[in-house]
Amino acid sequence: MSVASRHYKNAVAAQLTQTGLRYEDLLNEDEKEVGEALSLADPDVLTGRNRRIKRAIDLSFKRKNFLDYAPEVDQETFKVELYDDVEKIKARDQE
Repeated sequence: MSVASRHYKNAVAAQLTQTGLRYEDLLNEDEKEVGEALSLADPDVLTGRNRRIKRAIDLSFKRKNFLDYAPEVDQETFKVELYDDVEKIKARDQE
């Protein structure tokens, strides 16, 4: 990983930590592959994703920071639950 990409990753992680989101929560569900991966995902993954998105919207509206409410929570910002499925769907569609 280059120096610039590490700095960018750290900056993105800081912003996601403030809102309580994961990187995968930013994936656009209107894209065909992402939508299909979400439809095939475990219900717990979908519930967690929806809750994090709603919480981030609420915190943004209130102009609050997630760390004020739960400072000791390990958010696993770059945890991969959907992206592998999205990549498999893209590879399948390219065949």
